[in-house]
Amino acid sequence: MMAIDRFYADLSAFENFDLIAEPGRFSSVPADWVVVITDIRNSTGAISDGRYKEVNLVGASCITAALNAVSPLVGKGDIAASFLPFVFGGDGATILCPGSVFPSVRDALIGVAVLTRAEFGFDLRIGAVPVTALREKGADVAVAKLRLSPGNDIAMIGGGGAKLADGLIKSPTALEDGYCIPVPDDAPPADLTGLSCRWEPLKAQNGVTFCVIVQALASEVDARQKVFGDLLREISAILGGDVRKASPVSPGAMIFKWIPKGLRMEARLTRAGQPFWRRWLYLLYQSFVQYLLERFDLSAGGYDAPSYRAELQANSDFRRYDDVLRLVLDCRKDQASAIETHLKELRKTRAVAYGLHAADHALMTCLLFNLEQGEHIHFVDGGMGGFTLAAVEFKRQLKET
Repeated sequence: MMAIDRFYADLSAFENFDLIAEPGRFSSVPADWVVVITDIRNSTGAISDGRYKEVNLVGASCITAALNAVSPLVGKGDIAASFLPFVFGGDGATILCPGSVFPSVRDALIGVAVLTRAEFGFDLRIGAVPVTALREKGADVAVAKLRLSPGNDIAMIGGGGAKLADGLIKSPTALEDGYCIPVPDDAPPADLTGLSCRWEPLKAQNGVTFCVIVQALASEVDARQKVFGDLLREISAILGGDVRKASPVSPGAMIFKWIPKGLRMEARLTRAGQPFWRRWLYLLYQSFVQYLLERFDLSAGGYDAPSYRAELQANSDFRRYDDVLRLVLDCRKDQASAIETHLKELRKTRAVAYGLHAADHALMTCLLFNLEQGEHIHFVDGGMGGFTLAAVEFKRQLKET
């Protein structure tokens, strides 16, 4: 079996999110790589029906399935997340993969589509565009690596290629052009080992959970990065000097109850062909043990409750970038208003397109690799629709440009 390309694994990581504004931080991916994008068709309708957690869980499932598909190719002691760049999108994901493993990633995502159609009735769109095709159209695909903590990195994607790929995959001719992947009815379900959905919604500690989506509209990469750099400095100043202070994942917001609200959804997606009741009973037992460990700050079986909570805060991706800046902030209402005012001023000059959404809580979906080694990532979205509803105004503004 062919070993996976080490391009991303060998890339140097940085710890300051604001450095995404420096074009030199990004490295072009190899020419044989593929941009893969998934999203739920009519996710806005699902959100209007109150199915926020299900939507987020499917988005995280796409990443989980892709990582599990390539896991057999990585070396002993490594994790697949060190080799496969990904960005969580709320109702889907953007994944960059070497061409050699693309068939495995594609089949895994088809398995997610089949599973989520059967369990939730969702229509998951899967699209893929070769990096060479994007470069022929004048866009690059470049990646940088943000280190959340030792052993836990998340990808930042720049160059304009991911945004172009998103448009090609969602175009009316995407299927005829070969960018949209059809989903057969008889494909086997995906392996979603590691997917977890147990923490209560993260109640805003400062007043409001504020989702921000921004795309810089300049044609040149350097000009776009300058817009993002200036914007991040302004947002940091509004928030008191450090965006990290506005993370929705804070000690006061983290609550673990038994029975977790998302446990049934987790059982439905991770049962791997076994009867639902059997998986459900196992997760009931497992989550009860976790509840006791959390309740009394205990440690057992590689799970150390105090350490895990501290790691969880560090390993939460409330800041993302894939040609589009996405932030989930726990801030005061006046700070949210100041951010909105600044974006309105930028919009007047056609410097950006943006979308916003406010709620009183955030949602978190977890992906666990190795608890003993502290290797786990946590995807954060705003409650009550979060990024999906913020994208409504964002897309409207993009159509005006």
